Amino acid sequence: MISCKKSDRVADDPQQGTITIAADESFKSVSEALTERYMALNPNTKINLVIKKEDLAFLDLLENKVRVIVLSRELTDKEKQAYKQKIDMEMQPAKFAADAVVFVVPKNSSRESISMDVIRNELNSDSKNIIFDGTNSSNLNFVAQKFNTAPAKLKFSIISGNKNIIEEINGHPDKIGVVSLNTISRPYDKVSQELRNSVKILPVVSENISYAPEIENIRSMKYPFTRILYFITNEAYYGLGNGLIRFSCQQLGQIVVAKEGLQPYTIFRREVQMR
Repeated sequence: MISCKKSDRVADDPQQGTITIAADESFKSVSEALTERYMALNPNTKINLVIKKEDLAFLDLLENKVRVIVLSRELTDKEKQAYKQKIDMEMQPAKFAADAVVFVVPKNSSRESISMDVIRNELNSDSKNIIFDGTNSSNLNFVAQKFNTAPAKLKFSIISGNKNIIEEINGHPDKIGVVSLNTISRPYDKVSQELRNSVKILPVVSENISYAPEIENIRSMKYPFTRILYFITNEAYYGLGNGLIRFSCQQLGQIVVAKEGLQPYTIFRREVQMR
């Protein structure tokens, strides 16, 4: 009886407790929407969302500074090994949404599309015409992985933050901004609408076919820079972290993803009987 102290008990479960999770700024909107909805359904829970560059969020997960993180890129073998050593668990990525990396230019730009070859060439040019939201970010990591190279080998400019890139790109007529779809995807949000309308969104040409970052092309993954968002956790039990993950991957959470203007990873069939 002496050994059964209150402090030995698990501090949280899916219906109560406090945890911290981390997500890249590119996924801020959908991460906020999911956590806020989960807390509304479970009022005894508190989920603190920290916005942090993707690579740094992964390090925080290894150090148990956060319980859950959102990723888009594939982890390297070295990172998977570090997870195994530090967390001592089998990694189980929980996929919940399809997002995309989007290329934007000023409204008055003569560009109407951009090809994979042009993107590759620009990323190896000293002109640094492509603008990312920073190093260690999900957008840079994903594009580098798409071209089978390391972010450090690419040449680019930086404007901190997806929203700032869109707001400032019109002052850089020769530049191409790289942002997340989730930054501008909410269909009925005034801020998202204003951001979308302030720039020209470029279709990407791959093998002579042009694909716009629209939901149909993301659903079919024809848009070349479609990416799957997923959670990983260091939580070894069914606590608040795994509760949030399960919610996000099931029907209610997938409805939240759809309202964010992203493609839900799990498509629920709807059957209507007419008599």
